[in-house]
Amino acid sequence: MLRIDTRRDDFRAALADLRARLSPAGNVVSEAGRRKTIEVFGEALSPAEVVTRICGDVRRDGMAAVLDYSARIDGARLTGDSLRVPGDELAAAHAQAAPAFLATVRRVRQNVLDFQRAILHRDVQLPRPHGGYLRQRYLPLARIGICVPGGAAAYPSTVLMTAVPAQAAGVQQIAIVAPPTKNGAYNRELLATCHELGISEVYRLGGVQAVAALAYGVEGLPRVDKIVGPGNLFVALAKKYVYGDVDIDSIAGPSEVVVIADHSTRADYTAADLIAQAEHAPGASILITWSSEVLEATAAELARQLTGLSRGDLARQCLEEFGALVLCRDADEACALADEIAPEHLHIATEDAERLLEKIHHAGAAFLGNHTPVAVGDYVAGPSHVLPTGGTARWASGLCANDFLRRTSVIHCTSDWLAELSPDVSVLAEAEGLTAHRDSVRMRVQGSGIGVQEAQKAKRERD
Repeated sequence: MLRIDTRRDDFRAALADLRARLSPAGNVVSEAGRRKTIEVFGEALSPAEVVTRICGDVRRDGMAAVLDYSARIDGARLTGDSLRVPGDELAAAHAQAAPAFLATVRRVRQNVLDFQRAILHRDVQLPRPHGGYLRQRYLPLARIGICVPGGAAAYPSTVLMTAVPAQAAGVQQIAIVAPPTKNGAYNRELLATCHELGISEVYRLGGVQAVAALAYGVEGLPRVDKIVGPGNLFVALAKKYVYGDVDIDSIAGPSEVVVIADHSTRADYTAADLIAQAEHAPGASILITWSSEVLEATAAELARQLTGLSRGDLARQCLEEFGALVLCRDADEACALADEIAPEHLHIATEDAERLLEKIHHAGAAFLGNHTPVAVGDYVAGPSHVLPTGGTARWASGLCANDFLRRTSVIHCTSDWLAELSPDVSVLAEAEGLTAHRDSVRMRVQGSGIGVQEAQKAKRERD
């Protein structure tokens, strides 16, 4: 695992190199990925070129292209009729799911609903002079699409953390796409979760072709207004490609955590938190502390815990490639460094976590204290686990119910308020040379028996 000391001149370069390797730049592909690309397309294409090719084909050829790429990439021999999971299959998965699992789903759903409804935007109306008013109106999107991964693991939690915020906002139509794998659209717990939430549109479809189908619409799968949910590099680039035809939540890269620790932080807790992110593989796990004793104790715990973990080898490799133990001068430098990194998950596991949080402005989600591991945010707390990665927390936010609302401004003028506003409209319209704008107001004011000069005089008197 990389060790960084901020007292060395090259520490920023080391951190920058670590983060660059996790960036969704679109030009890095594994050897296995390169071979698969040649197999499918007959030539070596970059991930961005693959996305352009598939999206273009789906837009032009519709369902035929979707099924063709599902067969060539995923080995799934599907038809237009079998692409959608039947309702009786969803019901059967729900009936076969363990009662304890379904009880957990219900509790988590309520946790998410409680939080998402509490933060939901409501209409705001501002009275204006002479009986006029301004209003901000919020309405839910009509139809959204959710991408649920299904490669190395199944993710019913992603259904909860994306669909429930949309339901809290009032979205009526939700289409879920998951790859045709045992961890995707053939996973019992995933299908049972969809059924429990009342979601009947589930499609055995993954990757770029799934994003394109949601964005453009194909036979049997109408287009959506917004696409949300995590995925691999190809899915992230596909969402970037279709943005503009539809809205998206973000262009997310691999998962990441920064843990800030002090003398009060238990090393075994910290090691477990770092390993939990590395378990995603790839994922960045970074410890920042001003105590060399804490750093060494955490390193020892990492070695101990990795030995008995089911995905220990995978996590170890990830920590070696994308992990770092950072020793800094003091708490202020730790906060400044975390703020600069702008991590997806920020865990301040110190005795004065709330105070340190005030010094940090950029993080997707913050977890405070020794008893708030990132896993509670991933699974049960209430805020969505779909969060900005790769430093984009400097300007982006995590997914929430408000992201499924459209806002519309509403303006109502009475004749008297219009007369009051008319002089300022005239000044700005004439400055821009848009005299028809001026006249559209002036004729109403004059037609009401209030001349522009009178309106200007009245305004001067009020001012």
